[in-house]
Amino acid sequence: MEAGWAEKIRFSSESLHLEGLLIRGRSPQAVVISHPHPLYGGDMHNHVVGLAAEAFNDLGWSTLRFNFRGVGRSEGDFDQGIGEQEDVLAAMTFLLALGLDHIILAGYSFGAWVNALAAQKEPQIRHSILIAPPLAMMDFSFLKDDPKTALIAVGGRDPFCPRDDLKKFLEAWSSPPPLKIIPEADHFFSQGSAELLSAIKDLPLLKKLSHES
Repeated sequence: MEAGWAEKIRFSSESLHLEGLLIRGRSPQAVVISHPHPLYGGDMHNHVVGLAAEAFNDLGWSTLRFNFRGVGRSEGDFDQGIGEQEDVLAAMTFLLALGLDHIILAGYSFGAWVNALAAQKEPQIRHSILIAPPLAMMDFSFLKDDPKTALIAVGGRDPFCPRDDLKKFLEAWSSPPPLKIIPEADHFFSQGSAELLSAIKDLPLLKKLSHES
């Protein structure tokens, strides 16, 4: 899904100006969607980021995809995930200023890690969806028993989220979050796009929140 009908916006993160794509939904709820690693070509036009936006748009939510600092026309430089957390929180603040009052996060790969860290800092972020968290490359142990993690969606052929690492990660939780493994998908979801779309749209939490709006 590409942005054709999305509104191009800019918002401030610290002293920087970042670019984003906003699609307004019919409900007062919204999601901030974060892209994969900037040093490996990740940006807001990524295929999986677009799938996440499509899922939430179909539910009637507003969606904000944006480029982290140093990506595309966003100012600044890559900051090892530290400044990028501030970018996520700035995107949330932008949405709140529009009158959207229930903001959740959805992140893909590196974006899942950054979002998870940002959610730890901000009480107004109630839920976070992790798509293909790269457990073999980044430390997600801080999430143990995190009540905000609403869904983990991974490909069954994802070399960056091996089954053994995923099993060990979830065994540390007293009550693990919902998990969706898409057998034919790899890290990039070159296959399994429809299943990922359904995994998000059919999440009971999101259906419940959508009905409440």
